[in-house]
Amino acid sequence: MKKIALISANKHNIPYPVYPIGISYLKSYLSLHYPDNYEVITMDVNIQNREAMREILINNDFLLIGISLRNFDDSTNVYKENIFVAQYKEVINLIRSVSNTPIVVGGTGFSVFPEILFRELKPDYGIHGEGEQALCQLITAIEQNIPTEKVGGLVYENADGEIVMNGHSSYISAPELHFENEWVDYYWNEGGMLNIQTKRGCPYQCIFCSYPLIDGKRVRTLDAQSVVRNIEELYFSKGISYFFFTDSLFNIHRGYNEELAKRLIESKVKINWGAYFSPSNMTFEDLKLYQKSGLTHVEFGSDSLADSQLEHYKKKFRFSDIKKQSEHCGNLGIYYAHYLILAGYGETEQSLNETFEHSKELGFTIFFPYIGMRIYPHTEICKIAINEGIIKSPEELVNPVYYISKDVDTETIIPLAQATGQRWVFADDKPSPFMEQLRKRGRKGLLWEYFRYLKI
Repeated sequence: MKKIALISANKHNIPYPVYPIGISYLKSYLSLHYPDNYEVITMDVNIQNREAMREILINNDFLLIGISLRNFDDSTNVYKENIFVAQYKEVINLIRSVSNTPIVVGGTGFSVFPEILFRELKPDYGIHGEGEQALCQLITAIEQNIPTEKVGGLVYENADGEIVMNGHSSYISAPELHFENEWVDYYWNEGGMLNIQTKRGCPYQCIFCSYPLIDGKRVRTLDAQSVVRNIEELYFSKGISYFFFTDSLFNIHRGYNEELAKRLIESKVKINWGAYFSPSNMTFEDLKLYQKSGLTHVEFGSDSLADSQLEHYKKKFRFSDIKKQSEHCGNLGIYYAHYLILAGYGETEQSLNETFEHSKELGFTIFFPYIGMRIYPHTEICKIAINEGIIKSPEELVNPVYYISKDVDTETIIPLAQATGQRWVFADDKPSPFMEQLRKRGRKGLLWEYFRYLKI
């Protein structure tokens, strides 16, 4: 039986370490479709140190080594950034020092910057977007010594030195998922939650967003029965009682969500869960059903509280929707937070002041604002930045670049936010020791609701 290595190279753990679920989806898919062909060995830089990984690489003959890059950097805020390319190079250099095995890189971080990271890291192959089918096709091509150029989602360098990105011709809708026992223990103890997908793809056209680059624009709902079965397995075998659904937006398919919530209720698992939500496409009754199934935390991708800015960002909702959904959460006792982009494209002092004034109308909530709009390749804001001369080409984005409106004085943002009387947590705020204390006491879940009581 031939061996495949899959490595999670992400070490970023703020605000908490996140289970590398992409690796588990890949391993599960390979095990389902090729149960007698390949042995998949997984490694995680958070769990195995350099020497342990080196021993595994030396003592095994691998057909292919896959590396998952979850993050490119640690922030979308102009005031705080830490680029992980050097860290990823260290992992690749370690492999190259002991093995000639072909290397393929993928993951969400790679999918946002495929050309840039391919040139920087110099792997043999890359896979952008959904990886299960592409990885299997690549493995088959390598094993049979046939051309790899037609593999869907493949990123490679052609004979002219050009980086080529193949499109995806198909997607999967019911991926198998089995979690790694050792990893579950680590991330439950250190992060206080496990993550799982219920959908892939995002149909919206927000000018700054990278989700359509990662999962595609077509929404694919994953088999609800299978999702609940995974949750049941972790709940009854490991006592995992908090989950975060990592969909780009949870509430983009109401019919599916109703089925999922009802299956969770029928399963008798006593879990809590949270997810990213849009302040639209959801009724009070929807929220009430989700709460009955365990929903405790809603993270709204509101982005602005001014209608003019929401229009600039190409959002499908307006402040009235944000206020209504906030009131629904407040009436039900669901914790809710709003993520905002301040001083982004089109922002003015007037729209900024409108956001701060409207923030006072949203009840007992918490705001997580980003100052400046992170520019990602292949997005509309990238094209705008090129047209305005902020960058000349996407290649410059290997070092984070932010779009900051010239019509806003960013020095006034924090004082104006603090003057609202609401709770604002900026990316450069110092972590509160109280949160670490809560983790040590065994508190699970997101825990950001406690920020509403703390002076930061």
